[in-house]
This record gives sequence, structure tokens and C-alpha cells, in this order.
Amino acid sequence: MTLLLFKLRGVPEDEADEVRELLTAQDIDFYETSAGNWGMSMPALWLRDAVDLEKARYLLNDYQQQRFLTSREDYLQRKKSHQQQTWLKSFKEKLSLYCAYLFAMGLVIYVSVKLLLELGL
Repeated sequence: MTLLLFKLRGVPEDEADEVRELLTAQDIDFYETSAGNWGMSMPALWLRDAVDLEKARYLLNDYQQQRFLTSREDYLQRKKSHQQQTWLKSFKEKLSLYCAYLFAMGLVIYVSVKLLLELGL
């Protein structure tokens, strides 16, 4: 009987690769399902044998704890050195993109309101 071990929806590719490598290195038999052509299915890692479930969950919990600590340390270092990406920095770097989005939103609102007023609603 197969068991769901790890859902891959929204997981960064580097994390998914590391989890695959971890399971392979520990000789845990698993397979992967994709999201499918339209993204409707559940991308996940599944265990083929229930005997490996406890070992796999322990390894996965340990890995995620290490990843959290590493990410947190990296975040604090970037924040301390003022290299952390903020909304204002992102806005300044991609000013033309934000302006295009604002223009598109304004155009949609304008067309919607104009149509409503022309139809007399």
C-alpha cells in the first residue's frame, strides 16, 4: 500500500531535489507524481512500503528542521547587512513593471465603469 510522504505543491525545486536525494541515499523506495498537464493532480512523493514510513518521517523532520535553521540564519545575516529584499527595493528595481500593472488595472476599471454607464445600469 502506498503512503503519502511529502506534498510538492509550492515547494522550491532545490528543496524537492534535496528530499529526493535524502530518500535515495537512505535506500527508501519512493515514487513521485506530477501535477499533470493542467496542474490539477497532486505533485507529491509517495512511499511504496509502509515499513519505511517511520524512518522517512524522522529523516524528513530532521531535514526540515535543519533547513529552517539555515534559512533563518541566512535571513538574519541579510537583514543585519541590509541586503534583505523589501517591498520598496523591489518597487524601485521593477518600476516599469509596476507602472504597467497599474495602467492595466486602471484600464480594466475604466472600461468596466464606462460599459456600465453606457448601458444605464
